[in-house]
This record gives sequence, structure tokens and C-alpha cells, in this order.
Amino acid sequence: MQTSVIVFPGSNCDRDALTAASHFSGHPAHAVWHRESALPAGTDLVIVPGGFSYGDYLRCGAMAARSPVMAAVAAFAVRGGMVLGICNGFQVLTEAGLLPGALVRNAGLHFVCRNQPLTVETTASPFTRGLKAGGRVRFPIAHAEGNYRADEDTLDRLEGEGLVAFRYAPGENPNGSARDIAGVLSPNRRVLGLMPHPERAVAIAPGGQEGGTDGEALFLGLFEALATA
Repeated sequence: MQTSVIVFPGSNCDRDALTAASHFSGHPAHAVWHRESALPAGTDLVIVPGGFSYGDYLRCGAMAARSPVMAAVAAFAVRGGMVLGICNGFQVLTEAGLLPGALVRNAGLHFVCRNQPLTVETTASPFTRGLKAGGRVRFPIAHAEGNYRADEDTLDRLEGEGLVAFRYAPGENPNGSARDIAGVLSPNRRVLGLMPHPERAVAIAPGGQEGGTDGEALFLGLFEALATA
């Protein structure tokens, strides 16, 4: 089982993603530099990690979405490969057209960094199968552009097709995201983008358990799904 973690100039959560993927899959995860034109043979999961790719110039994720490796990531997704985009990775996936909508400046115009309560909206995906529908989890957030926006038709479609994976808990929206959306799935449910950081909510994360351990169920469920696919 092989996980490829994409690394851009300015990525700063790639180590967290590599550590979590290696630990929970039981196989070493591989860092893939943004200038590569192909993913390693046998890749089962791609993680696009958080950070400030290309210094967030133009728009967050806009330049990274046009890196050579993203053509390979897009082709992998089209073939049904699993892709997880976290924070800046979510921004990259929307800019690359792998997920709908866009992430814009937080409504309060401030960077937010805290442990964030979320509600689990669906367990009908490889990423959320290990969680409890309607249950609460707490993942760290750290972003200034996490305000999810999409037109009303797109939002209605996401809701109607059960493609909203996570919402900020009622009254706890940190950035003004439409309909409290914190994470969305692709139509085939094999691409997930979310602003919170499950890779920091594991016991082995740098800093120990400051982010809690709710992220462990996500990774355990995901790698179980990959193992039985």
C-alpha cells in the first residue's frame, strides 16, 4: 500500500502527512516533489498537504494547481484513485478543478488557529467510514483563507447528493464558510478536501496529543478501505 504526499515550495504540513500515513498504513509514505511529472508506480492514495504553497501568491493554491505533478494527480483521480487535500491541499484541489467551489479570505479577515469542533455529515466514503454519522470530532485548524464559497446550485447539489463530508459545529463557524461547510467530496466520493487537519489530531503528531486523537479514526478507516479495495 503506497501513499504519495505532494510537496510544493511552501508546504509545511507534508511531514505530518507522511508521519500519519506511514503509521496508519504500516508502509512508508513517499514525498513527491511538485516538479515530478508522474506519481510513483503503485500509488494507492495521494495526499495534498497543508501549508503556503508558492507563498499563496495570486490565490491560495492557484500556482500549485498548475505544477507538473498535478496533471498526474488529476489523471489518478479520474481513474478512481483516492486523493485527500488538507487545508492548502483543499485549496489546491478546488483550483485544479478536482472539487467544486473555492476557498477565500476568512470572513473575519484574521488567521484562525485552534482545535475546532466538527460534525460528521456522512460515513458513505472511504475517508469517513470509520467515523459516526452525525457525531462530533475535533480537528485543529490553521488558516486565513478557509471560507468555502460556491454558487447556490452547487451548494444544493452537494447537499442533495450527500457530498458534504464535514461541517463546522453549530455556532462554531470560524471563517464564514457557506452552510458551515468544512469539507466536501467528489461525486465518486474518492476525493476529499477539508480545511481542518486530521493528521494533527493523532497521538503520534508532533506536539503529542494537543490536537486530540479524533483523526485516528479517519486514517484507520481510510487505510482499511484501501486494504480491502
